[in-house]
Amino acid sequence: MEKILIIRLSSIGDIIQCMSVITGIKNKYPHAEVHWIVRSDLASLLRIDPRIDKIWEFDRKGGLFGIFKLGLSLKKQDYSHIYDAHSNIRSNILKGILAPWFKSKPNLITRLKHRFHRLLLFKFGINKLPNPFKALASFQNPLKKWDINEFNTPFNDWHFPSTTEEKIATLITSQIPAGQKWVTLVPSAAWDLKRWPINHWKELIQLKEDYHFVVLGGPTDAFCDELKSVAPSRVINLAGKTSLMESFCAIWHSTYVISGDTGFLHAADLFQKPGSALIGPTAFGFPSNPKMKVLEVDLPCRPCTKDGNVECKLNEKKKCMIDIYPKTVAQQLTKDYPSL
Repeated sequence: MEKILIIRLSSIGDIIQCMSVITGIKNKYPHAEVHWIVRSDLASLLRIDPRIDKIWEFDRKGGLFGIFKLGLSLKKQDYSHIYDAHSNIRSNILKGILAPWFKSKPNLITRLKHRFHRLLLFKFGINKLPNPFKALASFQNPLKKWDINEFNTPFNDWHFPSTTEEKIATLITSQIPAGQKWVTLVPSAAWDLKRWPINHWKELIQLKEDYHFVVLGGPTDAFCDELKSVAPSRVINLAGKTSLMESFCAIWHSTYVISGDTGFLHAADLFQKPGSALIGPTAFGFPSNPKMKVLEVDLPCRPCTKDGNVECKLNEKKKCMIDIYPKTVAQQLTKDYPSL
């Protein structure tokens, strides 16, 4: 029986994207035992997938010595396959212990980060990367070396803690009248450059007056209160009221998701939720799920950044996001929703 180890220590978005490979592995090797190494503060993300048999937690406070010690423990597991989905110093140490060059190696694959190609793209505008660069697919493609190719098999057995499920039921489903349409909105992002303008979100809510909306965000996203004020009876503002796990659970229960390039978009992609992805300056946030439509503006300066942490070079700032008009998003929502 195959015994497979996945190495992905962080971060939230990358872990979510990498979780999509489990479906492919189970399609090819239905009886495989799957292990995963992850940073201890992010391990809870993996626990929602019961197909992961063992989660090995790494405390980053332990430093490189901690990784070396963990590697010695993992050596006893005798893995048949190892997938390094991180490709950094720590993962290279683990590979050196688990699959040394002087011994017979297990089936070992590594997800490359294409750093030189990224340099060409962001410094010189020369794009040698897949276009569009689909986040989930970038984690799935290396598994082709194991003849694993099918990742879109539906999976609906996500295991959220009962307390999480109960809280989402209280905050959302019990508040929306039976039979009413509702959509999850994600107006926030780590960097302002990839945020859709708040006035666009407000106009969208006004345009779709027959819909209820659930707004997800962090405790510092005070602007989400403005969305609530547009239609207090139709908008549930959960910004700052849910943990990360609870927000993911809300995404799982959503009928439709509208988001920019965020971790919540990746979660909707993983859960194969229908929705609209508002993609502007960033290069690597495109969804793989065919139910998620990409809305974007064709500009010669796009993409200009990995994560939005740059200054816009145009005189008309954030044109790539501003020119995705609320009417366009509303029309896409109307088009998609009847088929749900």
